[in-house]
Amino acid sequence: MSYCKKEGKDIIMFITEEDHKTPSKYTLPDETEAEPGLILPNGDINWNCPCLGGMSSGPCGYEFRSAFSCFHYSKEEPKGSECFDEFRRMTECMSQYPKLYDADSDDPVDLAAMDDEEAKGGKADLDLDADKSSDAAPTDSISKRPS
Repeated sequence: MSYCKKEGKDIIMFITEEDHKTPSKYTLPDETEAEPGLILPNGDINWNCPCLGGMSSGPCGYEFRSAFSCFHYSKEEPKGSECFDEFRRMTECMSQYPKLYDADSDDPVDLAAMDDEEAKGGKADLDLDADKSSDAAPTDSISKRPS
């Protein structure tokens, strides 16, 4: 005796040996149409990829997109060697937002609060970690990579 039951979002189907003898009526979704990754099939950059973590749309989004595009489309050897100025501008921008671009911080950042503060003409100062030194080198917050 076959039957189905629903538990939350899942449907559990119990079938008999006789049910296995007939071809299935169900088809699985086509996995060839998966979400595009960072690079689209035509070679362009997918700025909406979640793998970018919102970097392309944050306060330094323009600088990030400029540096990343330069590197991606680079024909020089070593790759990206002509992109130094773009990466320098991106790093300088990110150093203005150390709380947002701090790779070591697990604290959430309220981007709406930053936008409100900037709209009032001030620089957003989200003091999430008051104990951190503010005289660190500008690249400290983005150069640390997990090993």
